[in-house]
Amino acid sequence: MEASTTAPSSSSSSFFRDLKSRELNGIRVRKRPRFDDLSSDSGVISIEHDGNPNPPLAVSFCNMIERFHLLAVSDEDGYLSFYDTRRKLPSLGSFRESVGEARVCDWVAHNNAIFDLCWIQDDMRILTASGDQTIKVWDVEKKACISALIGHTGSVKSLSCHPSNPGLLVSGSRDGSFGIWDLRCNHRPQHSSEELSLTPTAIVNGAHMPAKRKGTRRIKTGSMSITSVLYLKDEISIASAGAVGSEVKFWDTRNLKAPVTSMSCIEAANEKEKSRHGISSLSQDSSGMFLTASCMNNRIYLYNILQLHKGPMSTFSGNQLDTFYVKSAISPDAAHILSGSSDGNACIWQVKRPQEGPLRLEGHEGEVTAVAWCPSETGKLATCSDDFTVRIWNTQNRSFTCTTSPSSVRRRVMATPGINCRKLFADEEQDTNPSKADRTSSLLADNLIKGHSPSKIILHGVSTPKSAKKKLSASFTDEVTEMDKTPEAALKSPSSVLNPPSSLKRRTIRDYFVPVL
Repeated sequence: MEASTTAPSSSSSSFFRDLKSRELNGIRVRKRPRFDDLSSDSGVISIEHDGNPNPPLAVSFCNMIERFHLLAVSDEDGYLSFYDTRRKLPSLGSFRESVGEARVCDWVAHNNAIFDLCWIQDDMRILTASGDQTIKVWDVEKKACISALIGHTGSVKSLSCHPSNPGLLVSGSRDGSFGIWDLRCNHRPQHSSEELSLTPTAIVNGAHMPAKRKGTRRIKTGSMSITSVLYLKDEISIASAGAVGSEVKFWDTRNLKAPVTSMSCIEAANEKEKSRHGISSLSQDSSGMFLTASCMNNRIYLYNILQLHKGPMSTFSGNQLDTFYVKSAISPDAAHILSGSSDGNACIWQVKRPQEGPLRLEGHEGEVTAVAWCPSETGKLATCSDDFTVRIWNTQNRSFTCTTSPSSVRRRVMATPGINCRKLFADEEQDTNPSKADRTSSLLADNLIKGHSPSKIILHGVSTPKSAKKKLSASFTDEVTEMDKTPEAALKSPSSVLNPPSSLKRRTIRDYFVPVL
């Protein structure tokens, strides 16, 4: 394997500059939302067209920061609607009379239910997966269908886009197959309409085919359905889940003859018990490090994607999953898990405190199905229900404290060995073109150490017990040694899977699935 041998001196220098900035300025901490005081939602959106209410099936916020307020909603009648969540949304008592106030636009995208949505290409286009066995690519501004993806023989249940290439996506269908599509390929005109069509570049049939039992003549279509697919952050691997088997399979897109590995969410004594429970949805955080599987045994399992052989990190319970329409999603920062529930409530768990049980978001009058986190506004989320409504919940205004208050500033004091401490400031002085943040640090240092020139900072001695000096010195040596590791050694870290160096031969998630014997 070829590897670059460039020494990471710049990263080492940056590390010490950042360390100095934290020493002088303190760490400004933006507190995570506290959901214990969340008792009401920010607004209720009634999903209806021409006076006819429709149950919503999928919701998705825009990914771009400048359009994060835009929410896409699909429903059972095939409508695709867009809502501006910045507007004052109707309250519970008036939402029936204010149906169109927050709606930006809508149109009939399919002549059947739309089960999933996926934004692509800087949110200028959106994908719709429908019960008419097709996926359509829509230009949001022109409200025009650009292409229809044809190849499944059952309802398309799930979509997931490539993490960095907007032209690639994977879809899962009720026919038991998942397909990989490349939107850059040539599209062909359809005979029955003016829309262009595209066929999959690869398709895997019977990906979750249940084992045939004795005396069974035919396997039911629903039992082999793909319920959820995910394009993982290593940009090569795909995760899929089915309606039976409680099993998640992982595939290498370069060789789809067989899955790389699989894991069962339920540890049961026999295969019959495992097959009773399927998985309704998969989700991953923004880093791709954590994956959740929402199982039909009323449990949500959290996994470290690089340590699947160790089993789930945590298990979350308290919601009710009676149908595969009930979905769950992990927050972008992997701090919370949000899920629908068949009892009419949405549930939120803290990832670090699974034993505490969920906080219930009450208000819906039907099964809560699809849920979504706003990727650019912390604490904002959407839930949709069979009561023909979508509710927007916003905890940001109530749950965050001012980041400029004294309580939100933490100062870190460390007993730094003399040599490393002087090197820390020496690296700063060698910076001939300091940034604005560095200049601010220098000004603050002047205020803290009055009477000394900015260019020469006098370091006061720090008394450290002899027993601790060796530990501190060793820790700093380990830090620098870690930075000086070769690229081959860096590949063993989890971050190499998420952001592999372009100069190295790419390793895939396959290399991390095999447990060390």
